[in-house]
Amino acid sequence: MRHTRSIAFCFLLLLAVLPAWAQKQLVPVSDLHPTQEQQQAAHVIVKVIDKYHYKEVLLDDDMSEMILDRYFDALDPNRSFFLANDIRRFSVFEGKLDDYLKNARIEPAFEIFRIYRQRVGEAISYAQELLEKDFDFTIDEAYQFEREDELWPQTRAELNDLWRKRVKNDFLNLKLTDKADEEIRKTLRARYTRLENRVLQFDSNDIFQTFINAYTLSLEPHTSYMSPSTSENFDISMSLSLEGIGAVLKDEDGYTVVQKTVIGGPAELSKLLHAGDRIIGVGQGLEGEIIDIVGWRLQDVVEQIRGPKGSVVRLHIVPKSSQSEADPEAITLVRNKIKLEEQAAKSYVIDGLDDMEKYRVGVVEVPTFYRDFAAESRGEEDFRSTTRDVRNLLVDLNKQGVDGIVIDLRENGGGSLSEATELTGLFIETGPVVQIKDAFGKVEVERDPDAEIAYNGPMAVLVDRDSASASEIFAGAIQDYKRGIVIGEPTFGKGTVQTLVDLGRFVPGRKQDLGRLRLTMAQFFRINGGSTQHRGVVPDILFPTAKFSDEYGERSLDNALPWAQIQPAKFQVQAKGTVPHLMESHLSRISHDPGFEMLVDREKRFKDLDLRTEVSLLESKRRAEWDQREQERLLHKNRFRTSQGLEVIKPEQDEENSNDDDGEESKATRRIELNEAARILVDSIRLQAPMAVMR
Repeated sequence: MRHTRSIAFCFLLLLAVLPAWAQKQLVPVSDLHPTQEQQQAAHVIVKVIDKYHYKEVLLDDDMSEMILDRYFDALDPNRSFFLANDIRRFSVFEGKLDDYLKNARIEPAFEIFRIYRQRVGEAISYAQELLEKDFDFTIDEAYQFEREDELWPQTRAELNDLWRKRVKNDFLNLKLTDKADEEIRKTLRARYTRLENRVLQFDSNDIFQTFINAYTLSLEPHTSYMSPSTSENFDISMSLSLEGIGAVLKDEDGYTVVQKTVIGGPAELSKLLHAGDRIIGVGQGLEGEIIDIVGWRLQDVVEQIRGPKGSVVRLHIVPKSSQSEADPEAITLVRNKIKLEEQAAKSYVIDGLDDMEKYRVGVVEVPTFYRDFAAESRGEEDFRSTTRDVRNLLVDLNKQGVDGIVIDLRENGGGSLSEATELTGLFIETGPVVQIKDAFGKVEVERDPDAEIAYNGPMAVLVDRDSASASEIFAGAIQDYKRGIVIGEPTFGKGTVQTLVDLGRFVPGRKQDLGRLRLTMAQFFRINGGSTQHRGVVPDILFPTAKFSDEYGERSLDNALPWAQIQPAKFQVQAKGTVPHLMESHLSRISHDPGFEMLVDREKRFKDLDLRTEVSLLESKRRAEWDQREQERLLHKNRFRTSQGLEVIKPEQDEENSNDDDGEESKATRRIELNEAARILVDSIRLQAPMAVMR
């Protein structure tokens, strides 16, 4: 899979208004050589990793080979610039990069990059020549757009044919939008020029960062180097008012891809932008020209999308469900500060569902594990935190007479470790919550020291593939204590701890900024001794969509730290489970449920698209494939809408209804799994699971 090997740098679009910086100047090839500061940084990085990194890995010939492979992947992930002869030429470094790094010599990275830059120029020049000719779209041939596992092109003729098909595909994508040929040529000329300029703007810092990250990512996915300029951008994103659209973006083969949306941000609240969507155009205001941003540097895309609170940005996106630019969706977002209230825990009650009779289930949504450390440090007694807010919500739900509680941790990417520990303490008397093992083998146990229980009744924890880190600690502890039922999909599987290391601190008297290292220095373990790393938390009751999450999160990364085990902590199991009986009822109930049918169909379509590596260049076939996919998508969509009492959408209305009836369809979709979790919890109550009542 392409996401298992590509090295992508992400920017969090939470930035306040900054002066638009001028696009970087093209860098003369004569300036592409390592600096003394970079050599010093390389020396420190090797020493710090050797002493403090959690994973003990020798910097030897085997590691050298991995570094070289990852550097090639970082520069040319789709194998469309380098020739096989280039790779053979640089194979001389396969067993030597370890020695170069130990001696703070990084010249090979620059030597390789200079050839890469030359190859990019040759490919783009050929692509521009192709645009002067006509294409025949009646020929039945295919373009393989996913080539990361293919052999490097052996000859110039083979590489040229690859680019001929790539340009033809780009042309067809735009042709299917009914653009005129000359307009298409103009768009693609500019796109290819930007792609080349993006490489010509790489300076020595960019090359050094890319090369060092080929080393750090050969250890595991979460250790990475940030150059001084990247560190500055990171500081800005962490310190200024949270304004923008609230999305994490990554670069993937020249496309800007949404990695995730941030709870409480304009993108997430709009329900119009989702993980996996590709942004191909950006326009300012309600009438500004939509600029094609395919092939742009990610930093430049960020500059286009972020802006002052209240201003409008328009995006052209290719949804995750489509691989064609033929029918991009146009969405409009109003930039805003991230609404922290939207990130706070909230509650409501589910009742009146089929199969639930008189039972009422309280739901507590926890989007993130937050704690106002600044207010706490100022001595404010009423500072906000996840645990404090949830405690108050439990009191309110108790007054409403609920029979059980569902803690909804879907899409919760984590946050404060102390909050995960304290939140667990609301549901157990006292005891260990999580174990942390550092690089020196020392194990510390985070415990709930408070015997007070805020809620002692029936409970379930709802998780999905995006529940990570602190969410996994909480869900794992509840499962280990058998305090509640964990329901949903296997969680993300991130069980490691990172810290930021200022490299300059290791060089006394150093005035120049050497950048920072994001270093993996510890690993989380559950109280049963198993890690949350890689496997995540596997629910007691798995939803049918779980089968599509096998290659997601840490499990999708080819060099992620493996699952591991240490000695379990001492703890007292609080209940006996009745999961087999609950599973039978659950499977019977969802076997013909239109909501779950829609979710499974959607995941299957995503999976099928992700497995595709080529597209047809026969125009009639391409249009027929698109029409068929859209018909199938709309069929399942309307079947679900009918089941929810929503109006059926006709094909000609589909785009007009992209605003999703003010979010009603999105809300109904999110309720599918939540309602089933409530029903499962009610089943457990009926079976008189050995749980006490709320105090």
